[in-house]
Amino acid sequence: MRSAHTLGRRTFVTAVAAAVALGAAGCSPAQQQSQPSAPAGGEAVTVTVRLWDEQVQKAYDASFAEFTKQNPNITVKTVLVPWADYFTKLRNDVSGGNADDIFMMNGSYLQPYVTSGSLLEIGADFASQKADWVPAAVEQYTRDGKLWGVPQLTDGGIAVYYNKTLLADAGVTPEQLTGLVWAPGGGSADTLLPILKKLTVDTAGKRGDESGFNGAKPKQWGYSAAQDLQGIYYNYIGSNGGQFQDPSGTFVFSSAESAEAFQYIVDLINEHKVSPAASNTNNNGDFTRDQFLQGKIALFQSGVYNLKNVADGAKFEWGIAPLPAGPKGAVSVVNSVIVAGNAKSKNLDATTKVLQWMGSTEGAKFIGSSGAAMPAVISAQSAFDDFWKGKNVDPSQFAAQGKLPSISAPAGENYGAAFTAWKPTFDEIFLGRTPVAEGLKKAEAAANKANES
Repeated sequence: MRSAHTLGRRTFVTAVAAAVALGAAGCSPAQQQSQPSAPAGGEAVTVTVRLWDEQVQKAYDASFAEFTKQNPNITVKTVLVPWADYFTKLRNDVSGGNADDIFMMNGSYLQPYVTSGSLLEIGADFASQKADWVPAAVEQYTRDGKLWGVPQLTDGGIAVYYNKTLLADAGVTPEQLTGLVWAPGGGSADTLLPILKKLTVDTAGKRGDESGFNGAKPKQWGYSAAQDLQGIYYNYIGSNGGQFQDPSGTFVFSSAESAEAFQYIVDLINEHKVSPAASNTNNNGDFTRDQFLQGKIALFQSGVYNLKNVADGAKFEWGIAPLPAGPKGAVSVVNSVIVAGNAKSKNLDATTKVLQWMGSTEGAKFIGSSGAAMPAVISAQSAFDDFWKGKNVDPSQFAAQGKLPSISAPAGENYGAAFTAWKPTFDEIFLGRTPVAEGLKKAEAAANKANES
């Protein structure tokens, strides 16, 4: 994933998730020096926190400076490991007993660390804080009734960025984007598709709802439908009552509900021509974002992870609208990042205290007030809103969506292998060369075979 996707990089591993196995001990150098837990007498100790994001590191450094003011015998140091090496080094360091006291964790990589007993359970010591954590984040990192990390960063939910100029040119107001509904197969219940057609224009100036429109010669598209797990198809599946994985981790995306969702998306691309061809987007996850920033897509459906990209890159007036609803409402995927405690830390008491700080309003507000990410501590999200409102941006749609029903984010030890197995067939489905229902069954079988290996 590219540097432009630092926010997305914090949360979803959508394209290149690698399976993690905690096998033989690694040979990477220790990130910390083993130290005893802070005794009652107040002997000084250092707790180390491993992160992969430089902007978030700055916010944590400010937060931990305040923590140490309040807890003079505990110093907290952050350790930055680049994303490209992060999970390889973490696997090696945990296996070798050299890991930091606390480390940031992505959901796609969690299970092996739970299975190996490498993480501290977030139990009774945190009971008073849990109600203030994004519920979807707590659910995502709970296994067998036990929580394995403190929620820190969340995408909230998915929403729709819009280009005010392109809307005005089509006679569409921002208010019309609230309450849009998609319906399997289209029809009179579908209020989304007519808007998308109005916002799509060919090189002759014909709009998608006008006679003579030629979708093969696009000037601008109405929408960003694409093979985008987080931004697009998980949300359509959820809002039609389908699932991508069942609670056991088995892939179930060929169900009737999921197939209807995929069919709708594929039709937006290949039949109605209101979104870019899959030949542009199947292997370029940045294509729709870049086209939106160039003024060639009117509605760009994505998450808070693209907020800074849009704020920095858009040279036109823009805003954020709610996610379109389906038969089951507006159901979004919500993905979050935790910080996990090292079960073999020599600083267990101090590590627990730092984790409690990171899960508190006071500790998490530094992330929000920097604008670096949306905190997964609900009471700290107002600091994030205030930062962006100071720049005349209202990000509240993401948090609002995050409080609504959600579809579970991807998980599993072999998720990366499963992705590799289903991707070629998904490519053909989105290109319109393989029928949706047939292709999903084939892709699901391949994914589950890889998942079991």
